[in-house]
Amino acid sequence: MPKPLRLAIIVGSTRAGRFGPVVASWFTRLAEQRADFAVTVVDLAETPLPATMTSDPTPDEVAQFAAVSPKFAEADAFVVVTPEYNHSYPAALKNAIDWHFTQWRAKPIGFVSYGGISGGLRAVEHLRQVFAELHAVTVRDTVSFPNAGGQFDGDGVPKEPEGCTRAAEAMLDQVAWWGRALRDANTRTPYAA
Repeated sequence: MPKPLRLAIIVGSTRAGRFGPVVASWFTRLAEQRADFAVTVVDLAETPLPATMTSDPTPDEVAQFAAVSPKFAEADAFVVVTPEYNHSYPAALKNAIDWHFTQWRAKPIGFVSYGGISGGLRAVEHLRQVFAELHAVTVRDTVSFPNAGGQFDGDGVPKEPEGCTRAAEAMLDQVAWWGRALRDANTRTPYAA
């Protein structure tokens, strides 16, 4: 079996009372069961990045980047767990994306979204455009939880796990395929943006 892909799962919401950790924990447990991934979680609420930065970063700003940037750089693939805020994704997630560039290049990105009636799908569509600009490859299949609060029990387990588990496995299969293909291609010929 090939070397496992280093998968970074990004928890994109930083709001108080957020539901993201419930969704991310479920998804992380599922991904960790697979031998083709070595999983790291980057929770943006626990690793905040500065909103603005000068050319001379403070020691605190340097420390903030040190908690996130190496994890993004080391990753072979990503899954973004995002809610939908006002028909799009959270500002903290945009900030984390924008502070990095080469870390996303020629790497696959999958999505797990949640929210109200749309299940976060409008946030995912906006993210696809942003990641395309950064030379990342977004996979087609997603995992989506409409009215997410009612879909999980008190232990953070989906009440009807069959459909979402099947969707997550399909998406992870795509991330794994693209991750191996892009990692192998970059080994032979580094990607030039």
